[in-house]
Amino acid sequence: MENSNNTKVCAFYASDYHFEMISLPYIEKNISQGKNVIIFTENDLSETINVLLSRLTLEETKKAKILEIDWKNDDQEKIQNVKNIENENKDIIIFIKGDKKYIAKTNEKLDEIINNDNCNIIDCYNIESLDNITKVQENYNRILNTSGLVKIR
Repeated sequence: MENSNNTKVCAFYASDYHFEMISLPYIEKNISQGKNVIIFTENDLSETINVLLSRLTLEETKKAKILEIDWKNDDQEKIQNVKNIENENKDIIIFIKGDKKYIAKTNEKLDEIINNDNCNIIDCYNIESLDNITKVQENYNRILNTSGLVKIR
């Protein structure tokens, strides 16, 4: 899968809350620009995102839009959502959160259905599942952190 501008993006997290803190500013920015955001995740993030948003100073309308994202681990439904958005040729940001195996498997599924240049995928790795972060980073040219997208090389 190639992103619209050939930018391959990754992120690394230590916990669900850490993933959410890293991704939320980017998610909020893209939602406000009218882009669709879909999060593929190995585990249900509904509880942690609710806790995190309850502690953040953020407009209630923005919180509501963030909560409209499906934070559960229901990949089949999300694949269908990607197909629908793909058919409408709308901009879409896809987060894939999990270990290396889950990320690879999900990217394979998405490769089969995504055909437009309006899709950007961010592979988000659980650092505990990796032996060598530097080795993983070699496959990407940007990393997402709390300050946004940062060029790796």
